[in-house]
Amino acid sequence: MNHPDHPAGRALSEAEQEAAAIRLIAEAYSDNTPVATRYKDVTPVPATGYAPPETQPGRAPMSQRATDISGTMLAAGIASVPISGGISLVMWTVGQVNPVVVGIVCVAPVAFLGALSRVFKSAKAAAEAAPPVIHQHYEGTVIQDNTEVTTHTRGVIARTNNRFDR
Repeated sequence: MNHPDHPAGRALSEAEQEAAAIRLIAEAYSDNTPVATRYKDVTPVPATGYAPPETQPGRAPMSQRATDISGTMLAAGIASVPISGGISLVMWTVGQVNPVVVGIVCVAPVAFLGALSRVFKSAKAAAEAAPPVIHQHYEGTVIQDNTEVTTHTRGVIARTNNRFDR
């Protein structure tokens, strides 16, 4: 075994090798041995793994719009069950059961919630489209200039005419 600290890189004797091994082990277990604080694995990551894809819990991946719509549909469906069930129970006990009426009663809350969500979305879009209110506070003399410059460029050799409107 060649030791880098040994002169001329000559082979160490068996006694020297044993002494070097004892020294290295003692250094490894001493209290003042530097400890690695990080490790970077330099082995390349494979482009594809060997394991098949694993199904993740929860909703399937989808766009934000699809997530919003599915949430609205779930909420409307859950909200319609007690309302429709209660109305159907009342109609059944009264004895005036008509399948068409029961169908309308079951669909009406869902349609109402769908229309209500559309109203809220359009109101939100209208609020976002409105120009922002700007409050500016000035001290001293303020001159406000609302000059508009209209530019016309014509001809093969460009000639620009600027008109200032006040």
